Parts: sequence; structure tokens; C-alpha cells
Amino acid sequence: MALLGLLVLAGLAVGKYPLSPSAVLATLVNGPAGGGGVPDAVATVVWNLRLPRVLAGILVGAALGAAGAAYQGMFRNPLVSPDMLGVSAGAGLGALVGIYLGLPVALVQAFAFAGGLAAVAMVLAIAARVRRHDPVLVLVLAGVAVGTVAGAFISLLKILADPNTQLPAMTYWLLGGLVAVTGADVRSAAPGVLLGLVPLALLRWRVNLLSLPDEEVLALGVSPGRLRAGLVAAATLMTASVVSISGLVGWVGLVVPHVARMLVGPDFRRLLPMSLVLGAVFVLAADTVARTAASTEIPLGVLTALAGGPFFLWLLARARRVW
Repeated sequence: MALLGLLVLAGLAVGKYPLSPSAVLATLVNGPAGGGGVPDAVATVVWNLRLPRVLAGILVGAALGAAGAAYQGMFRNPLVSPDMLGVSAGAGLGALVGIYLGLPVALVQAFAFAGGLAAVAMVLAIAARVRRHDPVLVLVLAGVAVGTVAGAFISLLKILADPNTQLPAMTYWLLGGLVAVTGADVRSAAPGVLLGLVPLALLRWRVNLLSLPDEEVLALGVSPGRLRAGLVAAATLMTASVVSISGLVGWVGLVVPHVARMLVGPDFRRLLPMSLVLGAVFVLAADTVARTAASTEIPLGVLTALAGGPFFLWLLARARRVW
């Protein structure tokens, strides 16, 4: 938490208009109206530009980290992430449909949110009809198939889009970023994240049971199918909520739970809060670097992939125990 606090302060201080930590703290104390010797320009930069972006980075990272931990726990697979069930591809397709139709930003975000939920609903419907195979395997394979189909439609829309206006917006959205995030965006995404987090917190001890075979879970009086469906719905709601405002930000839900598991172990009661904090730290740090490392802002999804991919390979090479 101390590291997260330092990153929040750094995120509010650094940028094209650098501020001292004391100026940032004074601005936060005096409020968005300024006063107390704080220039109006400083109050505008902190409250209207940087604070919404910092809060969005915390929200996106925490949601993706917690969702990744839930997915990996319920599927008993360390390679599962929020992308596995097609939620990211569905959200991307929904957003690109909105951009292609020339809709306002708010409706593009609404289309992205609806697309992510629709993709996972389709996956669950397919899994419910296929009962001859392992339910976990069916869910993963159905998610891969739905994500592939959504990716094909994404490619088709990029081909049909106007190369001068629509295609750059589509490409930038798919790369992910928080450059256009406002306070209203944070307020619109926060309820979905909180609504999805509540079941994960209340059922955190039951998630540990899913590491057992389904027959043993049933013997303990818990329905693994219902529990898994509820967790999928909660994690998907969190993921779709944040992806709708940030675009596709990969590797957070895959790498963060691994690091959290190394620090606190596989017990989901400790893994969930650690994944929340580490996810927020990872995305906030990456976003701060993305907007300060070069003269042109680096897309957040590119930076998380550049950091997460090699780090994940290092984890695989270093691992000596079963996760």
C-alpha cells in the first residue's frame, strides 16, 4: 500500500507540466476550486487531468488483477486470464462497432461493455449445452472459439473502416490507454467493478474448494457448477467495466496473480486483496511511464505487454514448484 501511495503521488506530480510533491498535496487539500496559494492552473492539472487518470489506472489494474486471480483459481489453470473467455475480444468488437457507426464516446464505451458481457454469455450458453466433456475444458475451448470469431469480425471492421478517420481510432482503442479518461468515465466503471468484487470477496473461501475435483466439492455441500458460473459472471462484469473505458490492456490479469501467489501463496482469501493492490500498482506504474517516457505517449497495452511478457517468461524459467 505504501508503494501504491507513492505511485499515486508520482502520477499526480510528473508529466509535461511537472509539479512538486508539496504542490500536489496542497492542491489536494484545498480542493478543485484552488485557493490557499495554489494557482488555478495547478488545480486544473491535478483535479481535472491527472487525478481521473490515476484513479482510472488504479481501477483498471485492481479489476484485471482480481479477475485474473479468480479465473485462474476457478479453472485450476495458471495460464487463464480475463482474455480467455472472450471478454476482451467481445468488448473490442463492441467498441469498434460503435466507432464504425460514428457514435459518441459514451455509446462506444456502452457498446464495449455490452460486447464483453455478450461474449461471455455466449460462452456460458455453449458450455451449458455441451455436457459430455469436462466443464472447465469446455468453457476454455468455447472462450477461445468465441474470441477467435470476435477477432475475425474486428479484422473485418478494420478493413471496412475509413482509413483516415475511423481506422486510427479503432487501432488506438485496441492498443489500450487512459489518455482520454475523465472523471465521468471512472464513475461509470466503478459500480460494475464494485458489484463484481462483492461476490468474489464473499465467496473467497469457496474459491479454494475449486482446486479439488468436482466430486469432492459436491461432497462438501457446494455446487461447483453454480459457484463457477457465479464467479465467471462477477469477474467478467469487472473486466468488461474497465475495458470499456481503457481499451484492451493485456497481461495484467495473467502476470499479476502469479506475482501475488509468490508473495502470499494460493489461498484465495489472501490472494484476492494482494492481486487488487499489485494490479493497481502495475497499471498505475505502466501508465505513468507511458505518458512520460517519450515525447509521444506510448499506448498502455503496448507497455504492459512489453513488461509482462518477458517477466512471465522469467517466472516460468524460475518456477520450481506447482503453482
